[in-house]
Amino acid sequence: MKKNFLISTGGSGGHVTPAKILHDHLIKEANIIFSTDQRGLKYLDQDIYDFEIINTPKLNNLFFLPFNLLVVLYLTIKSLFLLKKEKIEKVFSTGGYMSLPLILAARIMKKKIYLVEPNHILGRANKFFLRSCKKIFCYSKAVKKFPDNLKDRIVTIYPLVKKHVYDLKLHNQNKKNFTILIVGGSQGADIFDKNLKKSIANISRNMSIQIIQQTNEKNILNLKEFYSKNRIENRIFSFEKNLTSIIQEADLCITRAGASTLAELSILNLPFIAVPLPTSKDNHQYENASFYEKNDCCWIIDQKSFEEKIEDLLKNILIDRSAFFRKKENLKKLNYQNTWNNVNQKIIESLNEN
Repeated sequence: MKKNFLISTGGSGGHVTPAKILHDHLIKEANIIFSTDQRGLKYLDQDIYDFEIINTPKLNNLFFLPFNLLVVLYLTIKSLFLLKKEKIEKVFSTGGYMSLPLILAARIMKKKIYLVEPNHILGRANKFFLRSCKKIFCYSKAVKKFPDNLKDRIVTIYPLVKKHVYDLKLHNQNKKNFTILIVGGSQGADIFDKNLKKSIANISRNMSIQIIQQTNEKNILNLKEFYSKNRIENRIFSFEKNLTSIIQEADLCITRAGASTLAELSILNLPFIAVPLPTSKDNHQYENASFYEKNDCCWIIDQKSFEEKIEDLLKNILIDRSAFFRKKENLKKLNYQNTWNNVNQKIIESLNEN
C-alpha cells in the first residue's frame, strides 16, 4: 500500500511550480495531497490535484497580530486533523509563510519534514523551519544565509524542472530572424512593457529580429500595433499555460530571475538577460541570476539602468555572437548530468535514509 505525503505550498508561481514538479517526482512513491492558500489555487489544476485550503495570514501587521496569531492557532489545529485524517507520513514545504500551520502540526505529530529551497539565498520561512526538518533540497551547497551548523541537512539537486522539458529541443535552426523572447514571470514586469519596445525598434532598422513578448492583457493590442508599424515580426501573449513551447522558438530571453524560469531556460540551453526584481524578498532574484552569471551563462542588468543599457547590450550580442555562443556552451556543461532520473533518484534516496 502506498504511503501518504503532503506538500504545502501557495502564494506565487515561484512556490507552486516546484511543488507540482516535486509531486511528479513523488507520485510513484506515495499518494500526494497539497495544502495551498487561495492565491496558489490559480497555479493548480483543480481537476488533477487533491488539495486542502489553508489560508495562512501574514504576520507582518502589528495591529492585527493578536488576531492573526489566533487564526494560525486555528489553522494549526485544522492541520493536525488533516494530517491525522489523511494518515500523512511525510510533509514537504516549498517555503513561504503559508506553510506555518502545517509545519507546526507536523512537528507536534513528529512527522518527517522536508523543505525545498529553489532560490540561492535561504528564504525566511525555510530558515524558520530549518531546525524542524530532516532534509532541505537546495540547488547548491553555497546557499546564502544558510547556518553553517545545519549544512549537513542540505541535499543538492539540479533545479526542479517539469519532466517534458528535458525532452525538448530549441527550434532555432535555419531561422531567418534572431528571435528574442521577453517574459516577466508570474508577477509580470511593467518595465518590459514601457521603453524596451523603442530599443527593439531601433535595433530592427539594421538587424533582422523577431519578438515574442509576454505582457498584460490590456497591452497586447498596443504592442502588436507598435511592432507591426515598425515591420517587426511579433507574437504577443498574456498567459501561456505551456510557456516552454514558446521558449523553444527563441534564441535569447529577456526575463526576471525567478528560480523556475531560469531553470527552464538553463536546461534548454537558452542564454538570457536577467533583470532581477529589486523588491524580491532578500533580493533572491539577483542571487538566482548571479549563480548563472558566475558560470558565464547569462547577462545581468540592474533594473535602475535597464533602459540605459539594454539597447547597447542587445546590439553587442547581435553583432558579435561569440559571447552568446560561449554562454550556450556553458549552459550545456552546467546541465551535462541534469536528467529527470538523476534528480528523482537523489530525492527518493534522501527520503529512504534513516
